[in-house]
Parts: sequence; structure tokens; C-alpha cells
Amino acid sequence: MRWIGRLAVLATALMFASGAALAQTKLKWAHVYETSEPYHKWSVWAAGEIEKRTNGRYHVDVFPASSLGKESDLNQGLTLGTVDMIISGLSFAARTMPRIGVGYYPYTFRDGDHLVKWAASPAFKEMTDEYRNKTGIQITAMTYYGIRQTTSNKPFNNCGEMKGLKMRVPDVPAYLALPKSCGANPTPIAFAEVYLALQNGTVDAQENPLTTIEAKKFYEVQKYIILTGHIVDSLATQIAPHVWSKLSDGDKQIFVTVTREAAANATADITKRERELADEFKKKGLTIINPDKKSFQDAIMKSVTLESMGYTKADWDKVQQIK
Repeated sequence: MRWIGRLAVLATALMFASGAALAQTKLKWAHVYETSEPYHKWSVWAAGEIEKRTNGRYHVDVFPASSLGKESDLNQGLTLGTVDMIISGLSFAARTMPRIGVGYYPYTFRDGDHLVKWAASPAFKEMTDEYRNKTGIQITAMTYYGIRQTTSNKPFNNCGEMKGLKMRVPDVPAYLALPKSCGANPTPIAFAEVYLALQNGTVDAQENPLTTIEAKKFYEVQKYIILTGHIVDSLATQIAPHVWSKLSDGDKQIFVTVTREAAANATADITKRERELADEFKKKGLTIINPDKKSFQDAIMKSVTLESMGYTKADWDKVQQIK
């Protein structure tokens, strides 16, 4: 009869194992970046850590390189339920809640450290809480994306020399400020299509951090890198309402902790690589131009107010107060 007892124990174990498997929730984490970039590398790491730390209750698959749609699609997907997690710039979130994008006003941040400190501040938490209350989307972590510089097939040294330049920018107001203020022709093109647009001359120029210029190989189809340094950019790790609302408090903490660890590691990788790239681009034959940044800043402040972009001076002042 002893074997009957063993069979009963085995059957019970199998039942629990089957139940555990059935209880696993599969999530889709999507972004527009290449598999070679730190954002993807650390997203994949975070996905594995989430599964490990939740004892397999959550399995996360990461979809890179716009494989589930362009960035605007992914942001919409959080509320439509087509994606569960994304990393994306807050400029898209600012379409729903403009003030959360205050850091996109050109020349707001001094550098990456300033941005990281802002992301950890009570003032920024108050914004993310308001955003969650408004949309149900939870921002769990912020990653330094880099300082946005300009690449071009036509050189320029100041704002005035940008006049008539066809420049690709993301289709959000924050990125339009520089080209519009300097008389360029801003041309919104999906991120995945920028290389081809530069190659065939649809646009003359684009703007992105040096690390993105490397990852997307824009240096292959551009002659100049102009260090405009107009926006210190970031990516927000965001969790969809239909996921966040169902997580236990314990699991919410795991998602927050893991995504913040991933963000810190990606930030470190980006910061290190960014320091190295100007010299490497020179070796590839590109000309590096240090332009008159004040000419850009003065033109933007004259033609584009904080309020016109949906930001407030009070929020902007809070950013400046961070040392």
C-alpha cells in the first residue's frame, strides 16, 4: 500500500506544478531600440529578474527594434492592452499630461547627473503619481538616454545657419523647438525609417544622442556631427494599467526594484560610451563641430515659451533648484 501513498503524493505534486504553470502571466515588453543597445540588454536582464524574483509568476518577453510598432503605437498600446511594458521618452506621455515633459524644454538640464537627480526627486514623483491617476500607467524607472546632438550633411555653426535645413525630428512638440526657432524645416519620420531618409536625401539632418547615432549607424550616411546638446534625454519604464492594477503590493515592489536596477546599469553604460564616441566618429571620417550653443538657446527662448509647450515656470524652476 506504500506505493499507493507515493502515487498520491506524486499526483498532488503534479497538480500543484500544473497549477503553478497555469498561474504564470506572460507579459510583452516593447521598445524601438536595437538589440545592440544597453536599453535592450538591460530590459532582457530585467525580464529574467522579474521572473526569478516572482518565482515564475511573471514571464516577460522583450520585443526590440519597433517589432511591435513605432514609438507612438507602443505608447498607445499601454492603454489599448496590446503591450504590457515599454521604455519610451516622456515626450509621448506629455501628450496626455504636458507638464511631465518639462525636461524636454531645450537646455533645461545641465547634464545627465542633473536629469538622474530630477528623476529621483519628490517633485518628479508627484508628477508620476498624477500621471498614473490620470492614465493608470505606472512609471517605475528612468534611464539616461543621452544628450541629443545633431548630425547633418550640411555644416552649420550657429542657429542662423540652420535656415532651410531639412531635419528629421520625432513628431512631438518638444523636438520641434530647435529647428523651428532656427528656421529649419522639421520633418517627422518614424524612427525605424530615419537611416533610409538620410541616405536618400529626404532629409539632410537628424538629432539624437551619440550612442543612438552609433547604434543606428547614422554616421554611415552623414558627414557632420554638430554638438548642439539641446536636450538631455531620458527613457521611462512604464507598466500598463491592466498589469499594474492587478499586481500585489509585493510584486509591484519587485517590478519597481528590478526596473530601477536595470535603468541604473543602462545609464552607466550609456554615460561611459557617450564619453568615447566623439573621438571614434572623428576616426570614421566625420567632422565634429562645436557650435555657438547660445545662439540656439537665445532663439528658442525668444520664439518658444515654456507655456506654449504645456510646461509651467514653477515646474521648470523646481528642476533648476536641483543641484
